[in-house]
Amino acid sequence: MNGALWMLLAAGSFGLMGVFVKLASATLGTVELVFWRTAFAVLLLGGNALLRRQSFATPLLTRHLQRGLLGYVSLLCYFYGISHLPLSTAVTLNYTSPLFLALLSVLLLREKLAPPALLAMVLGFAGVALLLKPTLLGVGLWPGVIGLASGFLAGWSYLHVRELGQAGEAEWRTVFYFALISTLGGLLLMLGQDWQPLTAANLPWVLGLGVTAMIAQLAMTRAYKVGRKLLVANLSYLTVVFSALFGVLVWQHVLSIGELAAMGLIILSGILASRR
Repeated sequence: MNGALWMLLAAGSFGLMGVFVKLASATLGTVELVFWRTAFAVLLLGGNALLRRQSFATPLLTRHLQRGLLGYVSLLCYFYGISHLPLSTAVTLNYTSPLFLALLSVLLLREKLAPPALLAMVLGFAGVALLLKPTLLGVGLWPGVIGLASGFLAGWSYLHVRELGQAGEAEWRTVFYFALISTLGGLLLMLGQDWQPLTAANLPWVLGLGVTAMIAQLAMTRAYKVGRKLLVANLSYLTVVFSALFGVLVWQHVLSIGELAAMGLIILSGILASRR
């Protein structure tokens, strides 16, 4: 199975994860949804590491903490966006992360952007403005801003992921510590609120969320390992396509010409940004 097929599996699984998040959000809050999603990853990755006798020790705990906190807040914003926006809109806003990664690389790392990357940023943010226009007129400002914040924070966290990779950190430890920090963060936040119980009605959605998230994560990791990175990165935007299709099938959300154009601009900008 080549990298393209692995990324196709990952994109479909990420799209399904969004469906399960949206369905579960009818009875569970955002913090709880993120907690169950990351707790599942902690148990699976931690258990696998114990069976393989892999070491959890790392000299890069500070970087893991920075990446974990940014990634956790990004995930909170993302799940909130999925809960309050059309699925395809929330997913597309989250996929602005390559634009913010390029922008932050300039601001924080003093990197220089090539003309294609500058064009990508212009196209991307034009797409964001076009996509958010009906959102602001419909559900209001707050969900759209939080959905966009998920992309910004994800882009920032990817800076730390890149630093961890350059420092030689194992991929599984990067994912494990992110999940662990997010799960502990969820426990702390839930201390001050009432837990909503898992019931026969929402348990299938929570299990579906956990399973699809892990399949997506593992398939994406495999895709980048065995496939051509640029092709795999471009194919990751199929998640937006799958999300749009699921939105039509499950919630009958038919996309307008303006929404399709906006998503197209954001996808194109992400592809251009990945070539910088």
